[in-house]
Order: sequence, then structure tokens, then C-alpha cells
Amino acid sequence: MWQLPAHFEREQVQLREAGVEGWAQLARLEDADLRRIGARGGASEARLIKLRGQARLVVEVDLQPAEAALLLYAGIASPKGLATADPQQLLVQMGRLQRSLTGRAAPTLDLPTLRSWIKRAQRRPTN
Repeated sequence: MWQLPAHFEREQVQLREAGVEGWAQLARLEDADLRRIGARGGASEARLIKLRGQARLVVEVDLQPAEAALLLYAGIASPKGLATADPQQLLVQMGRLQRSLTGRAAPTLDLPTLRSWIKRAQRRPTN
């Protein structure tokens, strides 16, 4: 079963009530859909937009939800943004962010991994 992090509990409830049960469905939602879901109460439209960005990274670039979330927190909010990112700059940015979120004990991302994510984002079909 699709499960968002606990801090998105209200958004998950609203999404489920709207019939959204997975990353692929969330990635396809338009702004008007998110506005309608957010207007029902309980879910913030801004947080739903962030979740949709995460969903698009998961679906279109084939990232794990945690990887997509880390990119979002580093300022990469879309596959297009990832496709145009500088790998070295992103490595520095994400390394700082990852250390601040998880501490130094967590394994850090490496340049080959980031380059592969960027290449996957560049190969995705454009709309």
C-alpha cells in the first residue's frame, strides 16, 4: 500500500478521499486538481504541490521516494530541474543537506549516482 511520510498524514487522507492511491496518479494531477483537493480542508495546497513534484521525480526519473524528497529539499522540484542541474554543484548542495538532516553517519550520495539521475531526467519524454 502507498504510504506517505507521517508528516503528510493530512495530505494522504485528502488524496485517498479523492481517489489518489499512488505516485503515478499523484504525478498526473493538475494544479486545479490540487486546488480542489486542498480546498476540502485538512491538506495544504502548497504541500500537495510539493508532493506532486516528488511524485513526478519518482515516476518520470524512476527515483525512490526518499531520493526524490531529498532533491526537493535541495531545491530540485521537477524532472526538468534535475535534467539541467550541474552534478558537482548538486553533490555539494545535497551533501550539506543530507548531513544536516541525517547526520554524518549516513552514507552520502556520490557523483556517479547524481550523474545517473540527471541522465535519466534528460532522457525522459518531454510534454
